[in-house]
Amino acid sequence: MIQTDVLQNQSHKRYNILTGEWILVSPHRTKRPWQGQQEKRSEEERPSYDENCYLCPGNKRANGEVNPKYTDTFAFTNDFAALQSQSDPFVINDGLLRAESEEGSCKVICFSPDHSKSLADMETADIEKVVSLWQEEYQLLGQRENINYVQIFENKGTVMGCSNPHPHGQIWAQSSIPNEVVKKDARQKEYFRKHGKSLLSDYVLQETSSKERLVYENEHFVILVPFWAIWPFETMIVPRDYQSHIGQLSGEQKTAFADAIRFITASYDKLFDCSFPYSAGIHQAPTSEENHDHWHWHMSFYPPLLRSATVKKFMVGYEMFAMPQRDITAEGAAQRLRELA
Repeated sequence: MIQTDVLQNQSHKRYNILTGEWILVSPHRTKRPWQGQQEKRSEEERPSYDENCYLCPGNKRANGEVNPKYTDTFAFTNDFAALQSQSDPFVINDGLLRAESEEGSCKVICFSPDHSKSLADMETADIEKVVSLWQEEYQLLGQRENINYVQIFENKGTVMGCSNPHPHGQIWAQSSIPNEVVKKDARQKEYFRKHGKSLLSDYVLQETSSKERLVYENEHFVILVPFWAIWPFETMIVPRDYQSHIGQLSGEQKTAFADAIRFITASYDKLFDCSFPYSAGIHQAPTSEENHDHWHWHMSFYPPLLRSATVKKFMVGYEMFAMPQRDITAEGAAQRLRELA
């Protein structure tokens, strides 16, 4: 049984079961007087259609192509893709210097034709269409011979590097397995080999039993603040049923997933009464030919806001050179988010 009072009052470190890494937690620091740099808050209201937006229906993009007049979702290959679909294979091994060619594809996923909306403003039925498009792209990209991993993600807000406010996300599909996924793959594979079941299945059972870090739940999904959370109000959406990737979602589960996304994004906007910035991403089974039965997919949200809409959390100093550190405990963050319901 966890001694909650100790976790809320003493410096300690917590273990991330998915990556095998530790995080330093310093709950006593929330009592310090300085609250961080105050940033200017944006009060901008966006129109439903912006003639200068590259992503709005019917508009011309930077490369000269014209978007169709789409009415729900729209996907296209990124005009400035970070990965090239075809390149000359090469391997460099020069003493301690190593490099290899990397192929892939980058897609842009428009969530809605309405320029003024975000996922937090959309209805569950409309978010479900986004989930359907994610499923379709995961399957199509994953079937390509040179693609072994499909990363679905969204950067919301300029502070997270989003260059266009139109509601959209991205999908990068590549030939190798990215660093963070390699770590999660190893930990889940080890647990599955030892116990014959998924790591997150047991974790969800423990969290739904204690409810200390639970934020929201429906029939098929739970939203929780991970015990090892790094960002101030970090959350994770996890399916109750063991599934390796989003392509396995049934129609009913897809609706429940959309409901969970709607809940957490709307709750974030309520937290500090602002359009809440974050980076969100889905980690799921690679699409390579190996067996990936050990995978239990999940979606994580990493938001940078610390104490208000104008005070942000930055990874600097000790965190850049040693290990992640946080002041607000996972339990405290979960309680704040639960209260918004």
